[in-house]
Amino acid sequence: MTQQPFVSKPPQFVLENIFAFSPNRDTLGGTSYLIVENQTNILIDCPANNETNQKFIMAQGGVKWLYITHRSAIGKAKEIQAAFKCEILIQEQEAYLLPGLKVTTFEYEFNLSPGINVFWTCGHSPGSSCLYYSGNGGVLFTGRHLLPNRQGEPVPLRIAKTFHWPRQLQSLKLLKDRFSSETLHYICPGANTGALRGKRVINLAYDKLAHVLNRLSESSSSSIS
Repeated sequence: MTQQPFVSKPPQFVLENIFAFSPNRDTLGGTSYLIVENQTNILIDCPANNETNQKFIMAQGGVKWLYITHRSAIGKAKEIQAAFKCEILIQEQEAYLLPGLKVTTFEYEFNLSPGINVFWTCGHSPGSSCLYYSGNGGVLFTGRHLLPNRQGEPVPLRIAKTFHWPRQLQSLKLLKDRFSSETLHYICPGANTGALRGKRVINLAYDKLAHVLNRLSESSSSSIS
């Protein structure tokens, strides 16, 4: 029997101006996103560097920024930068993992446009960070800082490679304090998207975020007492 060639799936529509790429083996099954924003198209984490994705990105006008949320999402960043002549943005503590590349770094925050900014959310990795897009009622791209559980809630996952669990919980609290139910409608996680059962996003994001934080706080209090 002749083996059929592998054909990658094209990116899928998520919300207005936002598309999601298929999970990428190069980033441990991570999900990347593209924000189509006038002349400031932003690629969030690295999708598979294949012809299907390249053609799709070019059809949307290319990429100005490749923003990387954390070290496991680097993938083929070098090849993507070469193909699209884009700038790479990453939190300063992860930048050493991109030797020889032209990289823009930030310490705490960086504004990409009036309605798009990134900020440091340490914990999952030393330089883990999130991107906030003010369109669609507010969308937060969390990388692996927050991932959906089986109930579709955005949760921090404590795994063997977690850099610093207490800092990750503190970063979660900072998100709750930074946003509100009016400014944060959706979360686009950087992995585990299969748990969303085809919904592509976590809706009612702020309310679910607050619920998760309260539950984690109660659990911590119970373990102390």
